[in-house]
Amino acid sequence: MSTLAGTPQQGSLKRTLTLWDLIFYGMIVIQPTAPMGVYGVVSQEARGHVVTAILLAMVAMLLTAISYGRMARVYPSAGSAYTYVTGEFGATAGFVTGWGIVLDYLLNPLICVIWCSKAAGNLIPGVLPYPVLVTFFAGLFTMLNLRGVEASARTNRRVTLTLTAVVVVMMVAMLYYLTGHPPAGLAGYLKPFYDADNFSWRHVSTGTSIAVLSYIGFDSISTLSEEALHPRRDILRATVLTCILAGVISAAEVYIAQLIWPDFQHYPDVDTAYTFVAGRAGGAWLFQLVNAALLVATVGSGFGSQLGVARLLFGMGRDRAIPERVFGHVNAKTGVPSYNVLISGVLAWAGALTITYGFGAELLNFGAFLAFAGVNAAAFRHYAMRQRNWALGEWLPPALGALICLYIWFNLHWQALAAGAIWLAIGMSYRILSKWKFSSDGPKSE
Repeated sequence: MSTLAGTPQQGSLKRTLTLWDLIFYGMIVIQPTAPMGVYGVVSQEARGHVVTAILLAMVAMLLTAISYGRMARVYPSAGSAYTYVTGEFGATAGFVTGWGIVLDYLLNPLICVIWCSKAAGNLIPGVLPYPVLVTFFAGLFTMLNLRGVEASARTNRRVTLTLTAVVVVMMVAMLYYLTGHPPAGLAGYLKPFYDADNFSWRHVSTGTSIAVLSYIGFDSISTLSEEALHPRRDILRATVLTCILAGVISAAEVYIAQLIWPDFQHYPDVDTAYTFVAGRAGGAWLFQLVNAALLVATVGSGFGSQLGVARLLFGMGRDRAIPERVFGHVNAKTGVPSYNVLISGVLAWAGALTITYGFGAELLNFGAFLAFAGVNAAAFRHYAMRQRNWALGEWLPPALGALICLYIWFNLHWQALAAGAIWLAIGMSYRILSKWKFSSDGPKSE
């Protein structure tokens, strides 16, 4: 019998993505509107220092972005953090990293389904019940990703351009508002960066750990290494440029918002605080426009992150860290790891019906920062230790990146650490049992 293309033994992904495709993909996963969702929480936690928190988070993510890009040159394959850590520290460390980032990647589309369903319910109250909306959005994300990566890239471009246009309109309206309601003197313009009456490093650090959520998703660019036309060149460029672009846009958005609404202690609803800032600046039409834009952005983030987890699972399946027959499968016609897309879609659907948005969002950082620290450590080991290149620019960025990521990881709430530890225990139990069952060195029946 002949072996069909796309089987686990001969599965391969199509190289079609340009540098701009990768940047568009990264921006749609991050979202040009990313800081709007966490704005109110960061504002209150950091006592009004939202811009400072966003910029500090950008420094941490830039260091990690450099490590991702450099490791993609060494390992230009789809597994991302899992592949890099495996290559430098071995299969067990790679599995722990991959299993942690799988949690992050699986939760992103899940919480996007929850948020979209509730936002749509607010736009059309009482028309469709919540379970129907959950089914619709989980199905939408899955269908978009089953079409193939080129179709997904075209969708990324359209959604990113639309959201960028909305952000431009919103910023113009906000700037116009400020011409009639300017801050009080130079000190008023500087307060979003530093306010002596409210500054506290502990609170700014807490706000920074939440502001990092504005950048979550840049790392998924590396999962497309096998579909990039020039992975050794473009993955690093796209990762760093996406991180910088997201940071500049985010800082500008929150800076203007803080000037318009300086009272960080009082919002009608802290979770949707940015929409109320937009409403103060432009009235009901801008309030509705920003709400709609956030819904579109979350749809884009949901199907984009599902694209990433499908490729991460493919990399782990191909390496037989998880069952290869299922997770290493590639559809012969579309070049998409379709089983992984379907699995993540079903999990997003089921999870959205059983857990809350807050609990799902709190778990995101557990897997993300475990993987970020691992990638930085892998870059340090490869370039500084293996290649014995101790130039400052070679070892300092990944070392600082690893330390910062571990600092943020250890400062997560204990509930997130406990739930994440349970997830890791499940993964390691599976790994141990599978080795015991299938390894030729395992126990033999008498």
